[in-house]
Amino acid sequence: MMPRPDERTAGAAGSLHDVRGLRVGHHTDHRRPTGCTVVLCEQGAVCGVDVRGGAPGTRETDLLRPENTVDRVHAVLLTGGSAFGLDAAGGVMRWLDEHGHGLSVGPARVPIVPAAVLFDLWVGDASIRPDGAAGYAACAAAAATTPGLAPAEGSIGAGAGAVVGKMLGLPRAMKGGIGNAALSAGGITVAALVAVNAVGDVIAEDGSVLAGARGEDGRTRIGAKRALLSGERPIRPTPGSATTIGVVATDAVLGKAQAAKLASLAHHGLSRAIDPVTAHDGDTLFALATGRSGVEGDVNLLGMLAAEAVARAIRRAVRAAQGLPRFGLPALCDLA
Repeated sequence: MMPRPDERTAGAAGSLHDVRGLRVGHHTDHRRPTGCTVVLCEQGAVCGVDVRGGAPGTRETDLLRPENTVDRVHAVLLTGGSAFGLDAAGGVMRWLDEHGHGLSVGPARVPIVPAAVLFDLWVGDASIRPDGAAGYAACAAAAATTPGLAPAEGSIGAGAGAVVGKMLGLPRAMKGGIGNAALSAGGITVAALVAVNAVGDVIAEDGSVLAGARGEDGRTRIGAKRALLSGERPIRPTPGSATTIGVVATDAVLGKAQAAKLASLAHHGLSRAIDPVTAHDGDTLFALATGRSGVEGDVNLLGMLAAEAVARAIRRAVRAAQGLPRFGLPALCDLA
């Protein structure tokens, strides 16, 4: 069977599909660079969240607080379109409802679908953003995934309109995207799926700039920190105009409070791969635990793996990204 365009052959670094019980689907709107990505866990997975950024756009995050009643979700949505993109969650709920998935509440089943958004409205026609039909299509794509293949990365789904390195202004920024990574230790697997739309630059393992602020020649990746320390003045970002959002997942057995702590620890991966992390980024990470391994989770071990998976997923997002030449936004592959 040939893979669909939103799938790729699984690589050594792994993906969210390495966690049994999860399926990822993308929908990309080709009228302009925007889209959404759904992580399906139709049978339910324990979920926690950590909303750390200064300008977040989210849905159902209060429900995920450890002291509140509901502890399982049936999908998580990552979407472009800023707050407008939250409409896509309605389509995710509709797909789940049509297929009989949700929390049993009296005579009905109510699908639980937390969501987070990133701002991509300045790339193309801002009136085009993910809606209910987009969320539904992403679910259908997730349901049709081919076993053994990983979700596509780069300029697809929630990463379609993502941009990084905006600290010196959008004309000197580069293309962001969405990426995966997975790690295993102690009989458990931890994976991350991250859509990268940060104000700051994406930093390689050796500390060099992978994708970020460019010099006046349009090709040199000088990086915001180096430029600012050399005397350049930053461009004040519009609040809420940038964000890194994602899902970390494990097959370990966790409770809701432990899942919330895992989401918190996973944020350390952002500071390893993004510099700087700013108050204008609405960073939000969800944590899912399927329990399929049967192994009780050690939060310290899981947190270490999650932070590393997040950092790797961020780097893979920009390594797989494709540029938007009509908007003057090159990708890493264009400058190599």
